[in-house]
Amino acid sequence: MRSPKDFFRPLAVGAPAPVREIPVRPSRMIHFFDPGNPKMVAKVPDLAPQVDVLLGNLEDAVPADRKEAARAGLVTIARGTDFGDTQLWTRVNSLDSPWVLDDLLTLVTEVGDKLDVIMIPKVEGPEDVHYADRLLAQLEARAGLSRPLLLHAILETASGVARVEEIAMASPRMQGLSLGPADLAASRRMKTTRVGGGHPGYLVRTDPVSADLTEGRVTSQQDPWHYTIARMVDACAAAGILPFYGPFGDIRDTVACEDQFRAAYLLGCVGAWSLHPAQIAIARKVFSPDPADVAWARRVLAAMGDGTGTLMLDGKMQDDATVKQCRVVAELADALAARDPELAHAYETATKEALAGD
Repeated sequence: MRSPKDFFRPLAVGAPAPVREIPVRPSRMIHFFDPGNPKMVAKVPDLAPQVDVLLGNLEDAVPADRKEAARAGLVTIARGTDFGDTQLWTRVNSLDSPWVLDDLLTLVTEVGDKLDVIMIPKVEGPEDVHYADRLLAQLEARAGLSRPLLLHAILETASGVARVEEIAMASPRMQGLSLGPADLAASRRMKTTRVGGGHPGYLVRTDPVSADLTEGRVTSQQDPWHYTIARMVDACAAAGILPFYGPFGDIRDTVACEDQFRAAYLLGCVGAWSLHPAQIAIARKVFSPDPADVAWARRVLAAMGDGTGTLMLDGKMQDDATVKQCRVVAELADALAARDPELAHAYETATKEALAGD
């Protein structure tokens, strides 16, 4: 076990010092694109201002014979695109693949100054993070980078979920975790071929009302990912990093996608993956606090003064615990408003109206 005194020292001579606190930037949607697909690449300049995070995908969905083209395409895009306030991430190939070493060697040394986060798929335990941590430090030193690249792990194996707390705490580089439902379902031997979302067979049923066991019994579809998301959120909160819902595979079902994203948002996730432009607006809507919620949060904060004691507001008791809840909403709204003028106006207007009524 490393001494805590050494935890924030570079793992390679000449590498930048590790960060002591993960920067919290708007990350409502991580929008995936294939940097080896000319049609997708052509849309990047228009997409970049619409999303919080743009991710060049080198792993799943990129065929083996196009891995090198995708890698080279991401280098070209990173060098030639002005991303403004939008973060540029990449998902490299898994650590047990024949491509990941070239992914890291190429991207860190050639466009490491353009990248914000490197997403590592199929992380099994902290040892995977330790390997990537040391290698990145060596490559950063070689490239002369002034800031460390951050790591994001995908939970898509049973081992990864079982060791999620260790993974979250494995390195100062850890930026966050994402749920990877498809591979996780296969790893767990779950009997579903869906990518995220619920399942009509995963349900509960009300008790019998008569001798006829089928009469009047209502069923409710359940969320098979609730446990994993909640555990991931707790691990991230304890480690001071960020939790994300992953992909929702049924692009046409925008209603269920919104429901799934909202459930993740309410549990504490800061964003989700968007696999198609249709999901960008959904993520923006869901992971941005509603103006009415922001106005209420600011009313509570204004009424509570120093945040101690209790008071009644519209018949609801407020105390120091609710103040903490309201700060979460208000601080997120402030961060998003700084990036999104339309949201800033909506939040300001709702808050003025709410405070004027007091």
